[in-house]
Amino acid sequence: MDYSRIRDFIISYTHDDEGLLKEIYDKAIADDVPIIRRETRDFLQVLLRIIKPETILEVGTAVGYSTLVMAETLSDVLGDAHWHIDTCELDESRIEEATKNFAKSSFDEKISLLKGDAAETLKRINGKTYDFIFIDAAKAQYMTYLEEAIRLSHKDTVIVTDNILAEGDVLESHFLVEKRDRTIHDRMREYLSYVKNDSRLETSILSVGDGLALSVVK
Repeated sequence: MDYSRIRDFIISYTHDDEGLLKEIYDKAIADDVPIIRRETRDFLQVLLRIIKPETILEVGTAVGYSTLVMAETLSDVLGDAHWHIDTCELDESRIEEATKNFAKSSFDEKISLLKGDAAETLKRINGKTYDFIFIDAAKAQYMTYLEEAIRLSHKDTVIVTDNILAEGDVLESHFLVEKRDRTIHDRMREYLSYVKNDSRLETSILSVGDGLALSVVK
């Protein structure tokens, strides 16, 4: 079965963004900034409408595209209710761009951008838990992010991890992957095994976009 044809078929049914989101998306693509794929965007929007989380933690802001996708969805579902998004980013240029994008939106006061290495930033968060956690940052650090995500969760918190198929490399054996990509390949294989077998989680692996791990904290 040709999965690339299936993906192209699915994408043909996705819609373009409008307004600020389209502006951010188009610029990110032009600048080669990694952001969530269109089918991943659609999945997140549907998932958030089902869960209706009031608190979201995002690990990996980039230029704020996915942050604002989630913010728009929460605003539509919850209105002016007490929802909030904390999002983590290390790269200074992307922090600057995300800050500008948040300021252009109507959600600036609903979003807190936590600057610095997420592996350290997450450890400094105490006394709060999140209803929904989206992990989309340095792939080699996913195990660290997951442990902190679970610590910051409560029963039934939903954790979504993006890019778990690593452009298909994770399907290949270690020695068939480009040498420079083998560390990520091995760590992602380890992550998938861990997240599927962790007794604290119920996890489904989905082939949406570049692959998602959808976990619920027991």
